[in-house]
Amino acid sequence: MFKGLIGKKIGMTQIFDENGAALPVTLIEAGPCFVTQIRRVETEGYSAVQLGYEEVKPKRLAAGELGHLKRNNLAPLKYLKEFRTKDIQVAEGDKVDVSLFAVGEKVDVAGVSKGKGFAGGVKRYHFAGGPKTHGQSDRWRGPGSNGATTTPGRVYKGSRRPGHMGDVAVTAQNLKVVLVDAERNVIGVNGSVPGARGGLVIINASRKS
Repeated sequence: MFKGLIGKKIGMTQIFDENGAALPVTLIEAGPCFVTQIRRVETEGYSAVQLGYEEVKPKRLAAGELGHLKRNNLAPLKYLKEFRTKDIQVAEGDKVDVSLFAVGEKVDVAGVSKGKGFAGGVKRYHFAGGPKTHGQSDRWRGPGSNGATTTPGRVYKGSRRPGHMGDVAVTAQNLKVVLVDAERNVIGVNGSVPGARGGLVIINASRKS
């Protein structure tokens, strides 16, 4: 059965399991989402479900987007995402929420990680840095040379160097669902998920479970 939701990260907390152990939990406000389109192998060449999330004012959307949603008498929705699946079992216009998932299930949560700006090699790639003695004065956190001499005589593309850190797509895999609150549209997963509070996240059934 199709299982997928769009949501926003609320933040982290902790809950206690039946043995009294404290579990780090990320709360996500997931859905309600609406099925805006079904992609089928016969027509589009692949099978997927397109979901819409978060109602907005009509003036926030282009005319084509509004027309796309009006086909199924849906309100203007800010976010549209596709979920590849072979077992659809939903219809266009349907509403889906956190009740798709149950406590104990495993999920994958994708989002955009926090942007850290420009970072050096020590922070970005955990370089050890230079020696702290023997005349060292101002290169403790320097990356050192990685161009060598005659061979290769240059720095290879893709080498680990200082640069922009974070603000990339990340997926936290195989997280256990520990809380499902259908009344508040909240789902809690054991562990951390990418992004800052309020960041958009995509919840999928785990590919590894």
